[in-house]
Amino acid sequence: MPTRILLAESDAVLRASLAEQLEQEGYDVVPASNGEEANGAAREQLGFAIIGLADGEQIAAALRDQGMSCPILLLADGDGTPSHETLLRPFRFSALLARLHALNAHHSVGDEAAVRIGPYTFHPSAKLLQADGRKVRLTEKETNILKFLHGSPGTVPREILLHEVWGYSPAVATHTLETHIYRLRKKIELDPANAQILLTEGGGYRLSA
Repeated sequence: MPTRILLAESDAVLRASLAEQLEQEGYDVVPASNGEEANGAAREQLGFAIIGLADGEQIAAALRDQGMSCPILLLADGDGTPSHETLLRPFRFSALLARLHALNAHHSVGDEAAVRIGPYTFHPSAKLLQADGRKVRLTEKETNILKFLHGSPGTVPREILLHEVWGYSPAVATHTLETHIYRLRKKIELDPANAQILLTEGGGYRLSA
């Protein structure tokens, strides 16, 4: 089932453009043009809320008061000191997508949460995978790769995964990520040359369902 996103944006052209691009990424978009519509959409089962309204801080706070627990991302102009996750205008869609991936990964997989990845139980805080009595020890980077991929709804482009795991560093190149993926597959796949858990797809990586 596609992840449902509340997209509250007063600019009709921008709202339509973002909605189209998000739907192409596999999201189910619930549009809203003002605070009242955003409050009404809060009754939906949402995976994210993107709020680009002038009073976004107040609307976000009101949604939290109503019990909304999903990640909220504000689209803002940089004025004031926001108390929520914020993406400053102007922005590229790729930057918005990267923030959604990061928020979802952080929200879905906490350091204490144990989750399923293929045949394994993944323990992020212990940097450990377990399956049928077998233990696979992970490095910090391997742990962060799995956390981010598990929390992402689809294929994560290489450049986004590289940035989220290593940060902005001119010394880090794509082959660094590919080397870590290769080593991780050797640890977790029965046949690393024919991966069934950590998949390469469309210029990026994803975990099998």
